[in-house]
Amino acid sequence: MRREAVREYLASALWAMPTGAVVLAIIAGAGLSAVQLGPESPLAVLLFQGTSDDARNLLIGIASTMVTVIAVVLGLTVVALQLASTQFSPRLLRNFLRDIPNQVTLSAFVATFAYSTAGLYTVGIAGGQRTQDYPRLAVSGALLLLFVSMVMLVFFAHHLSHSIQVDQVMKGVERATLKVIERSFVPGDPGIHMPNPPPGATALPVPQSGYVQALHVEPLIGVLARRGLTARMVPMVGRHVIAGSPLAWVWESNRDGERPLAPDAGTELRRALAQCVRIGYERTLEQDVAFGIRQLADVASKALSPAINDPYTANQAVDHLGSILAALSLRQHGPQAVADAQGTVRLHVPARDFAYLMDLALGQVRRYGANEPRVVRALLRVCRDLVWFGDTAHHAAVRQYVETLMSDVTRLVAQPADREPLLAEGAAVLEAFDAADGASDAAS
Repeated sequence: MRREAVREYLASALWAMPTGAVVLAIIAGAGLSAVQLGPESPLAVLLFQGTSDDARNLLIGIASTMVTVIAVVLGLTVVALQLASTQFSPRLLRNFLRDIPNQVTLSAFVATFAYSTAGLYTVGIAGGQRTQDYPRLAVSGALLLLFVSMVMLVFFAHHLSHSIQVDQVMKGVERATLKVIERSFVPGDPGIHMPNPPPGATALPVPQSGYVQALHVEPLIGVLARRGLTARMVPMVGRHVIAGSPLAWVWESNRDGERPLAPDAGTELRRALAQCVRIGYERTLEQDVAFGIRQLADVASKALSPAINDPYTANQAVDHLGSILAALSLRQHGPQAVADAQGTVRLHVPARDFAYLMDLALGQVRRYGANEPRVVRALLRVCRDLVWFGDTAHHAAVRQYVETLMSDVTRLVAQPADREPLLAEGAAVLEAFDAADGASDAAS
């Protein structure tokens, strides 16, 4: 869990990769400085041919140029972050910080600066005195890094101009969320009843306030099985918890929780919880599908605000949300009952159901855009596409959403010329669900 936390932090730390690049550049410069190529070498024609003073002036020029370039790059990055925060959603800033091309470009620039600056300690200087001998291969390496940096600068301008486009932003969020669904989604069972803690159950407190970022139950299951205990997690992944509130309830499986836990058991369970639950100051997309949905829903909601008033962007966000909902419709949602190696259920874990995710994705868009016909049509289009995914339980959640949307349209759309076609389209969507569910019942 600690390794995952460090990896997750470094992935969004803008300083991590450039720091490593500086270290590698200095090591490479020291290594190349030790390589001496004579005039007879076939590579001699490719080496820098100037004097030691020319080499020092070259390194000084490269270093000063890279300082200017780095300042420009950081300024453009700040502008991109500000635009993403104000125009799209502040929750998208993390995505820009994790962008690998941005980190690689900045790393190339600072590595070139560090390489050239470190070379000034040795080029043309020996024992504190001026000398005509200098490591030509190392100086030639500075020229190579300069050309690489110039190519990276052009690439950075191209990449930045594309990365702040709303289409690229939303596609990136959709791709990341679908990857979470594919890799980290744990199927649930809507028929599982989450047990209430018995009167003698012991509460294991939250160690620190924050958001539940990840949950790995294996360490806790081992402790529960060894001591014959049953537990129930209180928060689900993505929820905010407060230090001192119950993180989990634990009780004895065969005694209905009437006897308190032994002191050593409580210590061991707290240690196991620290290994299986990670709490941080922000939500992440590592296991939290709802966070990816929230990002796209924020883009749609902000586009529908009076300050921006961009319904088409909201429609695009709804389209991306439809792809995520289709992937979620193919999976079962609900709590999980985790058993030990002997098949005994030891841990109950709460989880969001499909109705919650459906409302999270399209609920705010419905409330903010129900009076705009084009937004309503986009919502109905996504709901109609969901007919082909999921089972009757998933369809019931979508049907309820469509019925609520039609009720909002009846109340908020004043003109009959706008309202009646929307109501007819909504009725057609409901008929499609009736036909699909009827065919499913006949097949079963």
